[in-house]
Amino acid sequence: MANFSFILGIIGNVISILMFAAPIKTFKRIIKKKSTEDFKGIPYITTLLSTSLWTFYGLLKPGGLLVVTVNGTGAILHIVYVTLFLIYAPKTLKIQSIKLVAIIDIAFLGAVIAITLLAVHGNTQLTLVGLLAAGLNIVMYASPLSATRTVIKMKSVEYMPFFLSFFQFLNGGVWAAYAVFVKDYYIGVPNGIGFLLGSAQLILYFIYYKSTPTKSTDQKEEKEGSAHLVRRGIQLNDLDGAHENDKNNRNLHKGKSLPKPSLARQYSEKLVKTLSISPSSLGSYNEDDIEKGLKDAH
Repeated sequence: MANFSFILGIIGNVISILMFAAPIKTFKRIIKKKSTEDFKGIPYITTLLSTSLWTFYGLLKPGGLLVVTVNGTGAILHIVYVTLFLIYAPKTLKIQSIKLVAIIDIAFLGAVIAITLLAVHGNTQLTLVGLLAAGLNIVMYASPLSATRTVIKMKSVEYMPFFLSFFQFLNGGVWAAYAVFVKDYYIGVPNGIGFLLGSAQLILYFIYYKSTPTKSTDQKEEKEGSAHLVRRGIQLNDLDGAHENDKNNRNLHKGKSLPKPSLARQYSEKLVKTLSISPSSLGSYNEDDIEKGLKDAH
């Protein structure tokens, strides 16, 4: 039994380290884009506290080497994750995250270590740290659920990393089995709950996986949209050119097809011109000339 529990502990270590390494892909994206986008910082901040407390628990517990090695590795990785998150987070989120880190990962952790070493003695130390670590382990397993609202709202699992949920599922199951053999309820209860929460996250992932747009789909839609805009612009330019040509043709046709003044109108103009002669010059015309002009006009 001891050998089997040790083997489970080794398997648990490997799975836990893979789980702790799962966010590496996420942070590669954050570094590349120089933005945390819609990723949440809570999972990394709470996991840093959880792994730190479990490392402290393993140091207090006799034979807790496996607990120390895996959680010590996890704590180091999450210090890196939290640091990167604070570097690339927007100003408002950065301030909120710094406050959380100061309260949870520095002040609270420091207070627990100080109280445990200075005010508590014997088995009570293990009980106090074990209860706190178990509670925070449940929070760690539940923290990815903070993205659930975004997943359901967007119908997309883009901001819910699959491998993190998958390895939490495996990690919870293996460590729960390990706790049964070594009879450590502080390890068993939170990891059993983590196994159930990991299962829920995977179910949610597979529900919305197909509705998540891929990069190729987004690029295709973007190209199609751009091509449509270009075609639309060409069509509008063609229509504007056609209207302009049509307008010019109409004007040209109108200019060529203007009717010539009628003969009557020409004589009327002559008559008006004749009648509008000033009195001073009227004397040079006789009555016969006027009558002749009137007859010609008709």
